[in-house]
Amino acid sequence: MPRSATPSPTPPPVTPSGLWQGLRLLWRIRGVSLGALWAYKLRSIFVIAAVSLGIASLTVIIAAQDGANRRADEITESFGPDALLILGGDITNRAVGQRFYTLTWTDADRIRQSLPGAYLVVPMQALREHTLRSGNRNWAVGSTIGSTDNYGASWNWPLTEGRDITPQEVERGARVILLGDAPTRELFGSDSPVGRTVYLQKIPFTVVGRLSARGVAGGGGNMDDRVVIPITTMQQRFGTYRKYFRALRIKFHDAEHMDENMGNLESLLRHLHNIREGEANDFTILSAAEVQKFLSMIKGGLTIFLGITAAAAILVGGFVLANLFYLSVSERTREIGLRRAMGAKGSAILIQFLIESVALTLIGAIVGMFLGLAMGQLLTRLGLIDIRLSWRIFGYALASATAVGLIFGLRPARHAAGLDPIRALRGSE
Repeated sequence: MPRSATPSPTPPPVTPSGLWQGLRLLWRIRGVSLGALWAYKLRSIFVIAAVSLGIASLTVIIAAQDGANRRADEITESFGPDALLILGGDITNRAVGQRFYTLTWTDADRIRQSLPGAYLVVPMQALREHTLRSGNRNWAVGSTIGSTDNYGASWNWPLTEGRDITPQEVERGARVILLGDAPTRELFGSDSPVGRTVYLQKIPFTVVGRLSARGVAGGGGNMDDRVVIPITTMQQRFGTYRKYFRALRIKFHDAEHMDENMGNLESLLRHLHNIREGEANDFTILSAAEVQKFLSMIKGGLTIFLGITAAAAILVGGFVLANLFYLSVSERTREIGLRRAMGAKGSAILIQFLIESVALTLIGAIVGMFLGLAMGQLLTRLGLIDIRLSWRIFGYALASATAVGLIFGLRPARHAAGLDPIRALRGSE
């Protein structure tokens, strides 16, 4: 009769007691690893410093990207999805000798009369660095805006007190002024400026309203550091063009068909400016989508630049960790040989060195996060970037540090686990 086949032995099941013993062993290995790190403090400090620089760069990237996203959303929202901004000249193709004053009052009147869906058409002009004075206080205003009525409404910019400029004041070139939040606080503190007299370049103006606070724009510019006067007053008192102005702000009833609105506006302006087919526009039309696209390009460049910097710093930290751990293995051969002679398995040695490397990189991650946040705050105060704190910083920093510890610590750990116990006890590899 054929002999029955001998059944293959089945591995013993993992019992709760076996699992508990494995956890106790892992806990003991952790204690040995941390003790080794404390024994080699100077080497540990070098690894932590190297890793922390890379994590600091990564922290700045994430915080700056989140801040840029928030600022881009704020700028796009303040621009308005139902609005267009037309600038004189083609700002995307700045040819030599190109004219930037190409928009006229005729353009504004024809757009009001003929452009479908447009309900606000506001011509604008801007000058820089004027001196504003009230009593014995002076302030160098960042922007002086010349505009018709409805400036605040065209930019979704409400007044906190007072009123807007009226069409009658624009028609007669009245000396009235809207103050931004920054000059109001500098000249009047907590007092109301409405009805007070201020001097713009030594010319007296009556304050009729105050714009609400908008905050700092992208690039560090303060949007609140401005005043608004009738554009006709600017032309009469400050010598700007009387026929031309720099920009037109247009608001539409229908925000869902902005591409069609842009096409209609472009066709109308090309007709008014007698631009032939094939010739470039002598104006530029900006929408919220165009602004968002431009800001995305800036964010992408910032992310690539900082990303390369952070990757290089993290790789340097990883190579420092690997080299120092190879040195540590060569100096600790007797220790490794003694542990192997006492029954420690190669896997225990491997786990010990991996715990050491990951522990150092995690400490470096924590230090790097604090260093990166400090750098971000400094750059924000200098007006170079805008940062925003989020849980992504914590998650990416810990994940990157763990990956660096495992990847760059694996080869030294495997080298230590593969040492011959006899040769290691003799102090040779």
